[in-house]
Amino acid sequence: MASGPTSHSFISQRLKLHYVDWGNDDAPPLLLVHGGRDHCRSWDWVAERLCDRYHVIAPDLRGHGDSAWSPDGNYDMDAFVYDLAQLIHQLDLAPVTIVAHSMGGNVALRYTGLYPDNVRKLVAIEGLGPSPKMLAERAAKPVADRFRQWIEDKRQAAGRIPKRYATLDDALARMMAENSYLTPEQARHLTVQGINRNEDGSWSWKFDNYLNVWSGFDMPQDDIASLWAAIACPTLLLYGADSWASNPEKDGRLKHFRTAKVIEFEKAGHWLHHDQFDRFMSTLEEFL
Repeated sequence: MASGPTSHSFISQRLKLHYVDWGNDDAPPLLLVHGGRDHCRSWDWVAERLCDRYHVIAPDLRGHGDSAWSPDGNYDMDAFVYDLAQLIHQLDLAPVTIVAHSMGGNVALRYTGLYPDNVRKLVAIEGLGPSPKMLAERAAKPVADRFRQWIEDKRQAAGRIPKRYATLDDALARMMAENSYLTPEQARHLTVQGINRNEDGSWSWKFDNYLNVWSGFDMPQDDIASLWAAIACPTLLLYGADSWASNPEKDGRLKHFRTAKVIEFEKAGHWLHHDQFDRFMSTLEEFL
Protein backbone atom coordinates (compact mmCIF):
# COMPACT_ATOMS: atom_id res chain seq x y z
CA MET A 1 0.00 0.00 0.00
CA ALA A 2 1.17 3.50 -0.76
CA SER A 3 0.79 4.77 2.79
CA GLY A 4 -0.01 3.32 6.14
CA PRO A 5 -0.79 4.00 9.78
CA THR A 6 1.47 4.50 12.80
CA SER A 7 1.79 1.81 15.50
CA HIS A 8 0.96 2.43 19.16
CA SER A 9 0.26 0.45 22.31
CA PHE A 10 -1.81 0.66 25.49
CA ILE A 11 -2.02 -1.42 28.66
CA SER A 12 -5.07 -3.47 29.58
CA GLN A 13 -5.13 -5.99 32.42
CA ARG A 14 -1.30 -5.93 32.43
CA LEU A 15 -1.14 -6.82 28.74
CA LYS A 16 0.55 -4.58 26.19
CA LEU A 17 -1.93 -4.33 23.35
CA HIS A 18 -1.24 -2.88 19.91
CA TYR A 19 -3.27 -0.57 17.71
CA VAL A 20 -2.68 1.42 14.55
CA ASP A 21 -3.68 5.05 14.10
CA TRP A 22 -4.36 6.52 10.67
CA GLY A 23 -4.01 10.15 11.85
CA ASN A 24 -6.42 13.04 11.32
CA ASP A 25 -6.80 13.56 15.09
CA ASP A 26 -9.28 16.41 14.78
CA ALA A 27 -11.81 14.34 12.82
CA PRO A 28 -14.58 12.22 14.46
CA PRO A 29 -13.15 8.96 15.90
CA LEU A 30 -13.83 5.65 14.12
CA LEU A 31 -12.80 2.27 15.53
CA LEU A 32 -12.30 -0.75 13.25
CA VAL A 33 -12.35 -4.01 15.25
CA HIS A 34 -11.25 -7.27 13.58
CA GLY A 35 -12.54 -10.80 14.16
CA GLY A 36 -11.05 -13.98 15.58
CA ARG A 37 -7.57 -15.04 14.38
CA ASP A 38 -7.42 -11.89 12.28
CA HIS A 39 -5.45 -8.66 12.76
CA CYS A 40 -5.88 -4.89 12.60
CA ARG A 41 -4.28 -4.53 9.17
CA SER A 42 -7.12 -6.47 7.56
CA TRP A 43 -9.00 -3.14 7.69
CA ASP A 44 -6.39 -1.23 5.65
CA TRP A 45 -8.58 -0.86 2.54
CA VAL A 46 -11.47 0.46 4.62
CA ALA A 47 -9.20 2.78 6.61
CA GLU A 48 -7.61 4.24 3.49
CA ARG A 49 -11.04 5.19 2.16
CA LEU A 50 -12.20 6.82 5.40
CA CYS A 51 -9.10 8.36 6.99
CA ASP A 52 -9.59 11.71 5.23
CA ARG A 53 -12.93 12.17 7.06
CA TYR A 54 -12.39 10.22 10.28
CA HIS A 55 -9.73 9.63 12.92
CA VAL A 56 -9.41 5.90 12.21
CA ILE A 57 -7.98 3.55 14.86
CA ALA A 58 -7.76 -0.23 14.52
CA PRO A 59 -6.69 -2.39 17.49
CA ASP A 60 -5.16 -5.84 17.54
CA LEU A 61 -7.26 -7.78 20.04
CA ARG A 62 -5.36 -9.65 22.77
CA GLY A 63 -3.70 -12.76 21.35
CA HIS A 64 -3.89 -11.35 17.82
CA GLY A 65 -1.57 -9.46 15.50
CA ASP A 66 1.09 -7.53 17.39
CA SER A 67 -0.74 -7.56 20.74
CA ALA A 68 0.45 -9.65 23.69
CA TRP A 69 -0.89 -13.13 24.26
CA SER A 70 -2.89 -13.84 27.41
CA PRO A 71 -0.40 -15.58 29.76
CA ASP A 72 -2.98 -18.06 31.03
CA GLY A 73 -4.28 -18.82 27.54
CA ASN A 74 -7.82 -17.73 28.44
CA TYR A 75 -9.72 -15.57 25.97
CA ASP A 76 -13.12 -15.01 27.51
CA MET A 77 -15.48 -12.45 26.00
CA ASP A 78 -15.45 -10.28 29.11
CA ALA A 79 -11.67 -9.79 28.74
CA PHE A 80 -12.10 -8.59 25.14
CA VAL A 81 -14.90 -6.23 26.20
CA TYR A 82 -12.70 -4.83 28.97
CA ASP A 83 -9.85 -4.26 26.50
CA LEU A 84 -12.14 -2.35 24.13
CA ALA A 85 -13.47 -0.30 27.04
CA GLN A 86 -9.88 0.47 28.08
CA LEU A 87 -8.89 1.62 24.59
CA ILE A 88 -11.89 3.94 24.28
CA HIS A 89 -11.34 5.24 27.83
CA GLN A 90 -7.58 5.77 27.55
CA LEU A 91 -7.75 7.50 24.17
CA ASP A 92 -10.86 9.46 25.18
CA LEU A 93 -12.68 8.41 22.00
CA ALA A 94 -16.31 8.54 23.15
CA PRO A 95 -18.66 9.11 21.51
CA VAL A 96 -17.09 6.85 18.87
CA THR A 97 -18.33 5.10 15.72
CA ILE A 98 -17.46 1.40 15.62
CA VAL A 99 -17.23 -0.96 12.64
CA ALA A 100 -16.50 -4.52 13.75
CA HIS A 101 -16.34 -8.02 12.28
CA SER A 102 -17.32 -11.42 13.70
CA MET A 103 -15.88 -11.88 17.20
CA GLY A 104 -14.98 -8.18 17.18
CA GLY A 105 -18.61 -7.45 16.39
CA ASN A 106 -19.71 -9.57 19.34
CA VAL A 107 -17.36 -7.55 21.58
CA ALA A 108 -18.51 -4.21 20.14
CA LEU A 109 -22.21 -5.05 20.53
CA ARG A 110 -21.71 -5.92 24.21
CA TYR A 111 -19.66 -2.78 24.84
CA THR A 112 -22.30 -0.62 23.15
CA GLY A 113 -25.05 -2.17 25.27
CA LEU A 114 -23.01 -1.47 28.40
CA TYR A 115 -22.16 2.12 27.42
CA PRO A 116 -24.84 3.24 24.94
CA ASP A 117 -23.91 6.91 25.29
CA ASN A 118 -20.31 6.18 24.22
CA VAL A 119 -21.14 4.92 20.72
CA ARG A 120 -22.42 7.20 17.96
CA LYS A 121 -23.04 4.54 15.29
CA LEU A 122 -22.34 0.80 15.12
CA VAL A 123 -21.78 -1.62 12.25
CA ALA A 124 -21.44 -5.31 13.17
CA ILE A 125 -20.50 -7.70 10.37
CA GLU A 126 -21.77 -11.15 11.37
CA GLY A 127 -21.19 -10.25 15.02
CA LEU A 128 -24.03 -11.85 16.96
CA GLY A 129 -22.15 -15.05 17.76
CA PRO A 130 -23.56 -18.59 17.57
CA SER A 131 -27.04 -18.98 16.07
CA PRO A 132 -30.03 -20.01 18.20
CA LYS A 133 -29.75 -23.47 16.63
CA MET A 134 -26.08 -23.81 17.63
CA LEU A 135 -26.84 -22.55 21.14
CA ALA A 136 -29.65 -25.10 21.51
CA GLU A 137 -27.34 -27.91 20.41
CA ARG A 138 -24.70 -26.76 22.90
CA ALA A 139 -27.24 -26.49 25.72
CA ALA A 140 -28.44 -30.04 25.01
CA LYS A 141 -25.05 -31.36 26.13
CA PRO A 142 -24.69 -31.87 29.90
CA VAL A 143 -22.61 -29.13 31.50
CA ALA A 144 -20.07 -31.62 32.84
CA ASP A 145 -19.50 -32.98 29.32
CA ARG A 146 -18.89 -29.45 28.02
CA PHE A 147 -16.55 -28.68 30.87
CA ARG A 148 -14.52 -31.87 30.34
CA GLN A 149 -14.34 -31.20 26.60
CA TRP A 150 -13.02 -27.68 27.28
CA ILE A 151 -10.30 -29.10 29.57
CA GLU A 152 -9.34 -31.65 26.94
CA ASP A 153 -9.25 -29.03 24.17
CA LYS A 154 -7.07 -26.72 26.30
CA ARG A 155 -4.70 -29.57 27.03
CA GLN A 156 -4.36 -30.33 23.33
CA ALA A 157 -3.76 -26.65 22.55
CA ALA A 158 -0.99 -26.59 25.15
CA GLY A 159 0.81 -29.37 23.31
CA ARG A 160 0.28 -27.99 19.84
CA ILE A 161 3.24 -26.35 18.13
CA PRO A 162 2.28 -23.38 15.92
CA LYS A 163 2.05 -24.40 12.27
CA ARG A 164 5.18 -23.49 10.31
CA TYR A 165 5.18 -22.73 6.60
CA ALA A 166 8.39 -23.23 4.66
CA THR A 167 7.74 -20.20 2.47
CA LEU A 168 5.54 -17.13 2.46
CA ASP A 169 3.83 -18.51 -0.64
CA ASP A 170 2.80 -21.62 1.32
CA ALA A 171 1.11 -19.38 3.90
CA LEU A 172 -0.46 -17.35 1.09
CA ALA A 173 -1.93 -20.55 -0.38
CA ARG A 174 -3.49 -21.32 3.02
CA MET A 175 -5.00 -17.83 3.12
CA MET A 176 -6.46 -18.26 -0.37
CA ALA A 177 -7.91 -21.65 0.59
CA GLU A 178 -9.60 -20.09 3.64
CA ASN A 179 -11.50 -17.53 1.55
CA SER A 180 -11.91 -18.14 -2.17
CA TYR A 181 -13.43 -14.68 -2.70
CA LEU A 182 -10.14 -12.89 -1.98
CA THR A 183 -8.23 -11.28 -4.81
CA PRO A 184 -4.51 -12.18 -5.01
CA GLU A 185 -3.66 -8.66 -3.82
CA GLN A 186 -5.98 -8.91 -0.80
CA ALA A 187 -4.69 -12.35 0.14
CA ARG A 188 -1.03 -11.30 -0.07
CA HIS A 189 -1.59 -8.20 2.07
CA LEU A 190 -3.54 -10.14 4.72
CA THR A 191 -0.84 -12.82 4.77
CA VAL A 192 2.14 -10.45 4.99
CA GLN A 193 0.53 -8.46 7.80
CA GLY A 194 -0.69 -11.54 9.68
CA ILE A 195 2.48 -13.61 9.83
CA ASN A 196 5.88 -13.62 11.57
CA ARG A 197 9.14 -15.16 10.40
CA ASN A 198 10.66 -17.72 12.76
CA GLU A 199 14.35 -17.97 13.56
CA ASP A 200 14.78 -20.97 11.25
CA GLY A 201 13.37 -18.99 8.32
CA SER A 202 9.92 -20.56 8.35
CA TRP A 203 6.69 -18.56 8.83
CA SER A 204 3.90 -18.78 11.45
CA TRP A 205 0.64 -16.89 11.95
CA LYS A 206 0.76 -14.21 14.65
CA PHE A 207 -2.33 -15.32 16.60
CA ASP A 208 -2.19 -17.47 19.74
CA ASN A 209 -3.12 -21.15 19.26
CA TYR A 210 -5.28 -20.97 22.38
CA LEU A 211 -7.73 -18.80 20.42
CA ASN A 212 -8.85 -22.02 18.75
CA VAL A 213 -10.36 -23.14 22.07
CA TRP A 214 -13.64 -21.39 22.82
CA SER A 215 -14.80 -21.23 26.39
CA GLY A 216 -17.58 -23.67 27.17
CA PHE A 217 -19.33 -20.95 29.14
CA ASP A 218 -20.54 -17.43 28.51
CA MET A 219 -23.07 -14.95 29.89
CA PRO A 220 -26.63 -16.33 29.81
CA GLN A 221 -28.17 -15.63 26.41
CA ASP A 222 -30.97 -13.58 27.99
CA ASP A 223 -28.33 -11.28 29.51
CA ILE A 224 -26.59 -10.87 26.15
CA ALA A 225 -29.95 -10.07 24.55
CA SER A 226 -30.56 -7.44 27.25
CA LEU A 227 -27.30 -5.74 26.25
CA TRP A 228 -28.41 -5.75 22.61
CA ALA A 229 -31.71 -4.20 23.68
CA ALA A 230 -29.86 -1.41 25.50
CA ILE A 231 -28.09 -0.24 22.31
CA ALA A 232 -29.42 3.24 21.50
CA CYS A 233 -27.40 4.30 18.45
CA PRO A 234 -28.17 3.54 14.78
CA THR A 235 -26.97 -0.02 14.18
CA LEU A 236 -26.28 -1.97 10.99
CA LEU A 237 -26.03 -5.78 11.06
CA LEU A 238 -24.41 -7.09 7.87
CA TYR A 239 -24.48 -10.70 6.66
CA GLY A 240 -23.04 -12.63 3.72
CA ALA A 241 -25.54 -14.81 1.85
CA ASP A 242 -22.90 -17.55 1.46
CA SER A 243 -21.66 -17.45 5.05
CA TRP A 244 -22.08 -20.07 7.77
CA ALA A 245 -23.39 -17.31 10.07
CA SER A 246 -27.12 -17.16 10.77
CA ASN A 247 -29.01 -14.05 9.61
CA PRO A 248 -30.75 -12.46 12.66
CA GLU A 249 -33.66 -11.26 10.53
CA LYS A 250 -34.43 -14.90 9.73
CA ASP A 251 -33.58 -16.55 13.07
CA GLY A 252 -35.47 -14.11 15.30
CA ARG A 253 -32.60 -12.33 17.04
CA LEU A 254 -33.38 -8.98 15.41
CA LYS A 255 -36.32 -8.58 17.82
CA HIS A 256 -33.86 -7.82 20.63
CA PHE A 257 -32.65 -4.63 18.90
CA ARG A 258 -34.36 -1.25 18.99
CA THR A 259 -32.50 0.49 16.17
CA ALA A 260 -30.87 -2.23 14.06
CA LYS A 261 -31.25 -2.87 10.37
CA VAL A 262 -30.06 -6.07 8.64
CA ILE A 263 -28.54 -6.09 5.15
CA GLU A 264 -27.53 -9.31 3.39
CA PHE A 265 -24.79 -9.33 0.75
CA GLU A 266 -25.09 -11.66 -2.24
CA LYS A 267 -21.96 -13.52 -3.38
CA ALA A 268 -20.24 -12.93 -0.05
CA GLY A 269 -19.17 -15.16 2.80
CA HIS A 270 -18.14 -14.42 6.38
CA TRP A 271 -15.61 -11.74 5.36
CA LEU A 272 -18.10 -9.76 3.28
CA HIS A 273 -16.10 -6.54 3.71
CA HIS A 274 -13.36 -8.25 1.67
CA ASP A 275 -15.62 -10.33 -0.58
CA GLN A 276 -17.80 -7.42 -1.76
CA PHE A 277 -15.59 -4.47 -0.87
CA ASP A 278 -17.13 -1.87 -3.18
CA ARG A 279 -20.69 -2.67 -2.11
CA PHE A 280 -19.61 -2.79 1.53
CA MET A 281 -17.98 0.64 1.31
CA SER A 282 -21.00 2.09 -0.44
CA THR A 283 -23.30 0.71 2.27
CA LEU A 284 -20.97 1.86 5.04
CA GLU A 285 -20.45 5.37 3.73
CA GLU A 286 -24.18 5.85 3.22
CA PHE A 287 -24.79 4.72 6.83
CA LEU A 288 -22.06 6.86 8.30
